[in-house]
Amino acid sequence: MDIKLNFEEFRDKVYACWMGKNIGGTMGGPHEGTKEYLDVKGYATREGEVLPNDDLDLQLVWLAAVERCGFSRVNAKTLGEFWLNFIPPHWNEYGIGKANMKMGLLPPLSGDYRNNWKHSNGAWIRTEIWACLNPGRPDVAAKYAIEDACIDHGTGEGTYAAIFVAALQSAAFVLNDLRACIEVALSKIPADSRMAQSVCLTIDCYDKGISAREARDTIQKANADIGDGWFEAPSNVSYVVLGLLYGEGDFKKSMIEAINCGDDTDCTAGTVGATFGILHGTKAFPTDWTKHIGDDIVTVSIDKGTLYGVPKTCTELTERVVKQAKLSIAGEHTYPHWFGACGKVAFTDDKSEIPEGLVEHFCACTFVKEYLQELLPNSFTEMCDNFRVTAVLEDGADIVAGAEKKLRLIVRTNNHIHAWHVPFRLHVRWWLPEGFAISGRHSIYLPGYQLTRRPDDITVEEEYILTVGENVDSRNRVVAEITSDGHVQSVYLPIVLIG
Repeated sequence: MDIKLNFEEFRDKVYACWMGKNIGGTMGGPHEGTKEYLDVKGYATREGEVLPNDDLDLQLVWLAAVERCGFSRVNAKTLGEFWLNFIPPHWNEYGIGKANMKMGLLPPLSGDYRNNWKHSNGAWIRTEIWACLNPGRPDVAAKYAIEDACIDHGTGEGTYAAIFVAALQSAAFVLNDLRACIEVALSKIPADSRMAQSVCLTIDCYDKGISAREARDTIQKANADIGDGWFEAPSNVSYVVLGLLYGEGDFKKSMIEAINCGDDTDCTAGTVGATFGILHGTKAFPTDWTKHIGDDIVTVSIDKGTLYGVPKTCTELTERVVKQAKLSIAGEHTYPHWFGACGKVAFTDDKSEIPEGLVEHFCACTFVKEYLQELLPNSFTEMCDNFRVTAVLEDGADIVAGAEKKLRLIVRTNNHIHAWHVPFRLHVRWWLPEGFAISGRHSIYLPGYQLTRRPDDITVEEEYILTVGENVDSRNRVVAEITSDGHVQSVYLPIVLIG
């Protein structure tokens, strides 16, 4: 389906997104970590005071990644390098993800390995950048949210939360109905995930006329077994949904309802503000609240001594984001074999044109769920133009001397480059530490497709048994070299095992 967006309306919504994020972060910040139900009336800060918020900070770094690298090179590994170079804090999952990458563990393994914070809030709080760069394309926004979230949340509920919020916010640019946006967002995550179940519980409470206080208590009780404290994603994202539903289209009421739930209040309030801004634009913001905070952005989580040119105001941030959004809309993405199926969006100076049946179209697009099937626990993927290879460490990255360890390689064709009906053979060569040995096939055959139809990517799996040597280091690097007959590109899989 083709969508046309009036560019000035889009720009206004982007500005409202960042202004709402700033308002919510400043209003919710003083109450962060509160476990009891609150009775918030408004700001607890002085007029003109903007509180710094990592929820917004990290997105300024992602903007720099997009500006410097272009969309075609933005992926989990690229963002991982930006993490290590420009984001100093080591809080919780931030620190775990960075420490794992420094050991050589690639995403999403960096977010899975010994990470008891993988179900927490660090990823869904930084999705606005992906939604603003991909308005009306929830699958594309969610794909980038996965690349982002898996670095420090791996295959946890924190990644599902990021998918949900990114899809919700991207859809909000073209769907004025909150419930429709929620429906689209739910279609992008597994129905049996705690994230989906918690959001559905929130909706059920609202539809049954249960009070906001009772709904909050119900959500909190349902998720008491996940996480450790006030920072787990399923409940906090549900408080965002609660605020937007129970706020019934009023900005102040939406914000206060979310903050009153307690827990990670700067995150919930910031996401309520940003999502409300995308849905309704600046016209829906109360002037006393916008005047109180102004236009400035104050950062706390960025090494500005090495990352120069960070936006200083919501206005500057908006202009730089909409500039990049034009490039995004122009289609500077990889994966053209699925890109077209997600629909086309164009900017116009005329009135926006939103086709009928858009909700059904968004929900029917299955790319994100297919992409999630490749996001396996304790795994990571390397690729070339013709094929991609996922390494799966069945029981994690830890090893002990003399033991056997099972590895699995999953090879898939990349149909957008490979001549899809042509079979070809891959050769696997292993580079091992001294004293290590490996058994398994050294040749992998990828059959060609029948000419009568073109199905999804061909997938072949092979299992290997690694015998660990008697001398084990703290870090042990195994490299799989995969080459193919008749093709110039190769894949090198650096598998780091922890002694």
